[in-house]
Amino acid sequence: MRANLISLLASMAAAALMAGCASTGSDDTAAPVSGPGGGPGGARGGAVTTQPVKPVDVTGAKGSPEADPRVKQGPLSQRSIYYDLDKFDIKDEYRGMVEAHAKYLRENPASRMLIQGNTDERGSREYNVGLGQRRADGVKRMLVLLGAREGQIESVSLGEEKPQADGHNEDAWAKNRRSDMLYSGEF
Repeated sequence: MRANLISLLASMAAAALMAGCASTGSDDTAAPVSGPGGGPGGARGGAVTTQPVKPVDVTGAKGSPEADPRVKQGPLSQRSIYYDLDKFDIKDEYRGMVEAHAKYLRENPASRMLIQGNTDERGSREYNVGLGQRRADGVKRMLVLLGAREGQIESVSLGEEKPQADGHNEDAWAKNRRSDMLYSGEF
């Protein structure tokens, strides 16, 4: 009975976290988009890819090769969460990805993750640093609610300083509004 109650409370907390809140105070005026490429989930209909990453130390990793962050085709190969303009709530389309990373962290307590919150170039530097931190903290909270240990995860804001795409248009801005998850050995 107690385990069911805890599970229910964790599910409710995760749902509330995913619903998120809209932040205010930005100078941004462009219409929101759902992901890179402007369509729901991005140009590939929900398949968001990331840039290749350096090898990661997963000594003692449990499970199949697909559960290894080094595998480029497995569920842990997706590492970026994209946001609508001026938002930091995690969309439903990224829930499975976050759950896979939480499971990996639960099963591999020696693993460490750095979450980098990023913004597009619009807005003041101070505002963008704050928004990037809210984005990174939101991912961290969801991972912890799903069973990862808080001490395994660090969240930082890079604001607008590490764009994924160059350009001054909506396509570039959509790719830059993101949180990136990096495992130890990648940062």
